[in-house]
Amino acid sequence: MIRFITEDRYKWLRHIVLLLSIWVIVFYSKELTEYHETLRYSRALFLYVPLVLMLYVNINVLVPIFFFKGRYVIYFSLLILLVILSLSVLSKIDDIFFSNKRTLYPPPGHVRSGYYDAIIICISMILVTTMIKLFQRWMKDNQRIMELNNINFNLELNALKNQINPHFLFNMLNGIKSLVRSDPDKAAIVIVKLSEFLSYQLYENNDKHTPLKSEINFLSNFLELETTRRDNLSVAISCDTDSSIIKNVFLPPNLFTTFVENAVKHSVNISGEESFVHVNFNVKDNQLYFSCDNSKDPNYLPSASKKSSGLGLENIKRRLELLYGDHHILEINSTKTKYEIKLTIPV
Repeated sequence: MIRFITEDRYKWLRHIVLLLSIWVIVFYSKELTEYHETLRYSRALFLYVPLVLMLYVNINVLVPIFFFKGRYVIYFSLLILLVILSLSVLSKIDDIFFSNKRTLYPPPGHVRSGYYDAIIICISMILVTTMIKLFQRWMKDNQRIMELNNINFNLELNALKNQINPHFLFNMLNGIKSLVRSDPDKAAIVIVKLSEFLSYQLYENNDKHTPLKSEINFLSNFLELETTRRDNLSVAISCDTDSSIIKNVFLPPNLFTTFVENAVKHSVNISGEESFVHVNFNVKDNQLYFSCDNSKDPNYLPSASKKSSGLGLENIKRRLELLYGDHHILEINSTKTKYEIKLTIPV
């Protein structure tokens, strides 16, 4: 039963069962016992269609827009208003077409439902669908949380294995070795940056949430380190939001690292011309807007295998989906000379 209610593969079957159930309830209600068969079907259809419409307005509009967002007072007010207006219109039409067409006497002891009784009955039936939608939401949220916990566990294991990229660290140490001889002051700056970079990788990004300011500093250090081992690489990281707002923004760690790493990786220009990586952050109206642009050389093909080159991007897409569901927007645009990433997430 739980599978039938929650799994998407039974979606259409659930709708069929719901529609048939409503038809049975309406057709065999006491209100239709006063009509002959032909007129009874017309009368049942007359009551059935508006009731189904009210149910689906509730399921597709009222519940997701108001109930799931915690606007309970507005939800119940609109639900009651919907039922009252619908029944008022039905009552007027009923008086015109069906009031004088009863061909059978009501059974002994039968009392016709009044207007207020009809309101209570309709609201009760509609709230049953609300409970079903709430149960579906609860089950899916639990499933997402379990899946996210599993992925976070695997990500943590992978992070422990790959926190320090040996190739990257080897190149950085060789670069520092050369700088110590040619430019000691710059070498000292690079060592400090590398220390901050490794400190963040080893300690600060293990929490569930990290300050946005720390993420920006980490990416800035990463880009500055890349400029020391790459000639003709121009990098820029900017934030269009006041620092007093930035310091109060927390988010899951390493949401942007994959995008920036890919930008650096694919910005290589084999002809020796200047390449660039531009990163920007902006927080506005409880939304974080992230963009990352890099230059592209149409003649350059990264050495990584096709199987592994897109793995990091697919992992971050899946992670964003689990963290934010439909509340995030990821846009990827690629031309012959430029690659653009735009990400919007709630904060």
